[in-house]
Amino acid sequence: MSTPEDRTASTPEGTRSGEPRVSTSPGTPPGSPSTPPASSSTPPASPGTPREDATFGEPGEGATSGEPREGATPSTPESPQRDTHLRADCAIDTDGRLTFRLPPTPGAHPQLLLRLRPKKGRPETTRHVLDLELDRSDDHRHAVLEPHPSLDEGRWDVYLLPEPGAERRRLRPGLRDLRTLVDSHLRDRPSPVAVRIPYATKDGFLALRAWRRTAHAEARAIDVTNRAMTVTARLHGAELHDDATVRLRLRGTDTVRSLRPRTDEDARGFSFTVGPGDLTDDGGGAARIWDVFLRPTAEAPPVRVGRLLDDVADRKHVYVYPAIERDGSALRPYYTVDNDLAIEVT
Repeated sequence: MSTPEDRTASTPEGTRSGEPRVSTSPGTPPGSPSTPPASSSTPPASPGTPREDATFGEPGEGATSGEPREGATPSTPESPQRDTHLRADCAIDTDGRLTFRLPPTPGAHPQLLLRLRPKKGRPETTRHVLDLELDRSDDHRHAVLEPHPSLDEGRWDVYLLPEPGAERRRLRPGLRDLRTLVDSHLRDRPSPVAVRIPYATKDGFLALRAWRRTAHAEARAIDVTNRAMTVTARLHGAELHDDATVRLRLRGTDTVRSLRPRTDEDARGFSFTVGPGDLTDDGGGAARIWDVFLRPTAEAPPVRVGRLLDDVADRKHVYVYPAIERDGSALRPYYTVDNDLAIEVT
């Protein structure tokens, strides 16, 4: 699992009690390097929503297993480097249908390659190829990624294949129209819950972040006081029963703390409160991480609580919450690199 992370953005939730806005330059995490070149022609974000071009990837993105980082060749004053990568615009609709649009490209039968980024030291195993159709009006090309079948969970790098079987070329992000994702948490999702968000990697290339889960508990407001934190969330892909429980599991152990949530009449919405006394650990020691799950019914498998249903691909250094300090220890909620909710106790 990941280490603590969150990200600053002036989202509507960022003005709620307990979900403060962190004052940094837009889209730049505290202590992070400067923002990579912004996507061109990015449409203005809705008031209070994060800009799409402020999305950050996890460290090391673009340096894939078995191939050098593209764009990493150093330049010198005698031989300045010019970025020759094509840019791809993309837009997503309310059904999750993703349309890519590229300028005129070489090759008679170009294709778009989506490659699931393998874990370090692992070979590539999953790819998805789309034909780039010709728009006769301006010679641009477009490809459509339909909502079904859903992509495997992970990060997908986007390439151009000038011809089938030709050497692939990494693409830069152009305009990313993600307006339909901003309020996507308002729509109840059936099972499986599938999410895909286009974003710019740390080194400035186009990629997709995808999730696919049987059920998902979407965290919304997190209200932190000096005594406890209260999480308000909504279940997608399943329904809550009277014996539903929230389970806090100490990472790397079998230790679990169970809480009874307050549930809404529609059997989807719920909330729960956690205080320092709920997360005591006799083992003590260094920082401890508690991962947050919901069990909709006693017989159901646990469902991860997180935040996936908007236009933020990485919450690292975006949503930063204050700590609750009590008796020499501190409790702080945060989102992991997978945008799942966890609680750090130090």
